[in-house]
Amino acid sequence: MIVVAGEALIDLVPHEPGPLSPLRPVPGGGPFNTAVALGRLGAGVAFCSRISTDGYGEALLEALRASGVDTGPVQRGPEPTTLALARLDEDGSASYAFYVEGTADRLFEAPRALPAGTRAVSFGTCSLVLEPGASAYEELLRASAARGLFTVLDPNVRPGLIPSPGAYRERFRSWLGSVSLLKLSEEDARWLGGTPREWAAAGPGAVVLTRGAAGLTVVTREGLELSAPAPRVPVADTIGAGDTVTAALLHGLTRRGALSPAHLAALDTEDWRDLLGLATRAAAVTCTRPGAQPPTAAELGL
Repeated sequence: MIVVAGEALIDLVPHEPGPLSPLRPVPGGGPFNTAVALGRLGAGVAFCSRISTDGYGEALLEALRASGVDTGPVQRGPEPTTLALARLDEDGSASYAFYVEGTADRLFEAPRALPAGTRAVSFGTCSLVLEPGASAYEELLRASAARGLFTVLDPNVRPGLIPSPGAYRERFRSWLGSVSLLKLSEEDARWLGGTPREWAAAGPGAVVLTRGAAGLTVVTREGLELSAPAPRVPVADTIGAGDTVTAALLHGLTRRGALSPAHLAALDTEDWRDLLGLATRAAAVTCTRPGAQPPTAAELGL
């Protein structure tokens, strides 16, 4: 079982570039997208979050269940659902403005226990910024690592939500000793002010860097470095592509029996070539569709 911990929200996605384009509400949030992508790939996955009891919250739960995600660990609350207003550039890349004050996911509390059979826990995005929930997710990250579980971190930095960049960068560095696999984008890396090799030396067994149309690069603590190109596809938008990468990496590691820090360290060049290839193919499919619509296992020939 893989547990994905973090926010679920509603993306307000424009039909086309431009400030007055009509908006379409779709389920989203980095952790939510990762959980859905894992479910569609056929992985055993549960979602750990706090979701509103409003109409949007019900839609989020329905979408998780429709993709085979266990919603048993989800907490509920009467506060409204977080909204993310997406802005699309001409190349399909997205930026966001968030409406987060008083929303349900900010009041997440660390669970006393995770589902039976949990082997990995994945964290990321707004949930690691917005208090008081951020401290609860951090508590869960550290507790999971202390139990020997495989932990994944995708910071997916949203600068507009971070009041003190220096404090956040320091906090990020403090997490690395509790992280098995770090996945982040080139934009994240520039904002955080470090390098994959530095971060790998601080704790993670591997750091995977997403590089847009250039593909993916992995740097491991053992010194391996490998890149994989991205397939050329017509891009509708890039929403959810990075989250699909996280899910595909986790699914690929599970299929190899490598969902532990020790097994991750034993992966060789061919293993990583296959893993990165799966992740780039999965993300490419997501990019061909408006909004975060990750592929199924059948679409990837798995």
